[in-house]
Amino acid sequence: MQAPSEETLRNLLSDLYPEDSSGDLQALSSQLLQILGPASVHADPTVGNHCWKRDDVVLITYADSVVDDAKPGLQGLCSFVNRHLAIFAPVIHVLPFLEATSDGGFAVSSHERLESRHGDWSDLAALAEGRRLMADLVLNHVSASHPWVRQFLRDEEPGRFCVLEAAPDPCWDDVVRPRSSALFTTLQGSEGCRQVWTTFGPDQVDLDWRCSEVLLGFTRLLKQKLAHGVRWIRLDAVGFVWKEPNTACIHRPQVHRLVEVLRYLLTHACGGQGVVVTETNVPEQENLSYLRSGCEAHLAYNFPLPPLLMEATMSGSADLLNSWLSRWPQLPNSTALLNFTACHDGVGLRPLEGLMSHQRLLNLLIACEQRGGLVSHRRLADGVEVPYEINISWWSAMADGGVDPAHLQRERFLLTELLKLVLPGIPAFYLPALLASPNDLGRFRQSGHRRDLNRPQFKAAALERRLDDPDSDATAVLTTLRRALSVRAELQALHPDSRLEVLSVDRVDRVVLRCSHQGHSLVAVHNFTPSRLTFDPTLLGGRDDVVWVDRLTDQSFIPRRRHALEPYAVLWLVQS
Repeated sequence: MQAPSEETLRNLLSDLYPEDSSGDLQALSSQLLQILGPASVHADPTVGNHCWKRDDVVLITYADSVVDDAKPGLQGLCSFVNRHLAIFAPVIHVLPFLEATSDGGFAVSSHERLESRHGDWSDLAALAEGRRLMADLVLNHVSASHPWVRQFLRDEEPGRFCVLEAAPDPCWDDVVRPRSSALFTTLQGSEGCRQVWTTFGPDQVDLDWRCSEVLLGFTRLLKQKLAHGVRWIRLDAVGFVWKEPNTACIHRPQVHRLVEVLRYLLTHACGGQGVVVTETNVPEQENLSYLRSGCEAHLAYNFPLPPLLMEATMSGSADLLNSWLSRWPQLPNSTALLNFTACHDGVGLRPLEGLMSHQRLLNLLIACEQRGGLVSHRRLADGVEVPYEINISWWSAMADGGVDPAHLQRERFLLTELLKLVLPGIPAFYLPALLASPNDLGRFRQSGHRRDLNRPQFKAAALERRLDDPDSDATAVLTTLRRALSVRAELQALHPDSRLEVLSVDRVDRVVLRCSHQGHSLVAVHNFTPSRLTFDPTLLGGRDDVVWVDRLTDQSFIPRRRHALEPYAVLWLVQS
């Protein structure tokens, strides 16, 4: 099997560097491929991507989420996952593990070294044994302490051209911001002050992707990660990486070309095993733009899902969720959505634009604050600050709004986690959510960072005791979801490439979904209320003379008869 055509790479590079000569582009192309080494024998872009299977699941975690004083973070994580979470971790997304100075590891200060508390590259490789790893390329920025920034301030190579230098000017008035901090930050250089872009904050200095050295540097980092077991690459905040005057500076055409370049390089290095995941916390159609062509991302985060699910469980009204599910996007072959509820960031609100009224959004924000959550804001071009994300643990968000927060909390939580398992695409679980972890008020008070409400760490010994307790919430959650994942792996209808049909478009109280793949089908029924409902299997479209069986419990349901649906119950119904 031949390697991808180098001509394709040169054409993509010409869109990024239009002023370079053909000779320069040829040299850059050769240098990039030389960094990665010989092409994978599986690297053929004309062959469909087969890098996910029916039982694939992603576990999202920090390297030091499980703290064992006797081991570095990655070793402790590996031991814990192997003992308790193997079925949740065919793919593990280890959040940024390189040396960093802030923002939970996203202000990367070294592309060569891991944080010492996490371990070293060999520990990362050990975690990859028997599974695939997903890791971040933080493309938009580096820490103000990164060598490129220090070289920029001293006017030294290669960093002198790698940092994006700019100053306040009317040409930047339309820039879309994800934060309320200043867009530009003044740094002290060897020859005076210099102003640089800082989209995400003063310690995160934006890179100038017009400089090919930036692409070369990230290709070296890609090579290093691939050499230690990484096969899935998450492109963090990729939409912001290219800036042009008098534009919104988001999703520029060059960004899409860059994603294609990185997919090309990943395919060259590891072929059909490589997966590019884009992370763009933006309105839905903007997010999907990285999948539409079929030659950019393989996966994109399904950002509308978490806030819509959260609002439906809190309000008891699934009308907006049903309406959105009924418009499930038709995507090219070998592309899909990463379906998640909780993650290390907050619950993004920009994906709700055009999907939820102002009053329902306000009610959602109030409900989250009543459950101990916080709301973070971003600044618009006119200086007005608007809600950007909700900071709350998913477990706390599923608490009851009455006098007893624990009332039906497990049921609401499991409803949301089970629903994402039947959606087309790949499901993802966040480790603290799996462990039924509430808001971490202590960590938030210590750091002052709102996202730390949902970024807890767990002492390994205490965690073992919690999981040894048969009555703990964590034990109950893991037991139910392990069973569901085992069943899901057996069901052809729940393949990531399945087709989705909504049978409850006009309902407020329930979500009923038919999932189909290669002649197999399943109907998933979800009660989104705290009340007992009834349902008639005859209305599900199957045969009237064949019993329906709930694969989650093995309970049978006879057609032409009404059956009880308990509060927040979930059924996976099949007819054999």
